[in-house]
Amino acid sequence: MKYIELTFKNHTIVHGFDARNQEIIEEVEVKESSRKIIAVDRILSVSKKFILMKYAYDRIIYWEYEEDYEYVKEILSKID
Repeated sequence: MKYIELTFKNHTIVHGFDARNQEIIEEVEVKESSRKIIAVDRILSVSKKFILMKYAYDRIIYWEYEEDYEYVKEILSKID
């Protein structure tokens, strides 16, 4: 399994859908960012501000990351 290390801060957890097919969303704001090592195979997509990742129990998380988008793109492109 391949891993990368990035600096993350706020995130949005999508817990699934309610009976009316509306997303159940939890917004999480933190005071300080933190470094995390994440498994590359959990990454679903990357935008200039967020990394969308799979999480346990069919949840997804939009993590706000602090590194430059081009840097993230570069390190991901180097992974076999």
